[in-house]
Amino acid sequence: MPVESELVVVGAGLFALGLVGFMTRRNLIIMFLCTEVMFQGVLVNLVAMGRIHGQLDGQVFGLFLLVIAAVEAGLALALVVLLFRRRGTLAADAWATMHG
Repeated sequence: MPVESELVVVGAGLFALGLVGFMTRRNLIIMFLCTEVMFQGVLVNLVAMGRIHGQLDGQVFGLFLLVIAAVEAGLALALVVLLFRRRGTLAADAWATMHG
């Protein structure tokens, strides 16, 4: 199996692992980290597809995805800190109901 095919399998595995973690966990920090794992799985697949097709489009788009993931990480962590200060818990069930 060529290296590119192995990269696609690794990327799909990372995405699946992140998805399973996101769906099964109830802690906001863990859910956030699982979305980051899904981003990294997509990034690996973009780079692999760019390498398979012999173009730099996948690498360039992957670089933009890294920038977006970094910005998202900063915003999400700030939001998690704000939510923790408000209710004192990071359980997603505590935030399931909205209060006006």
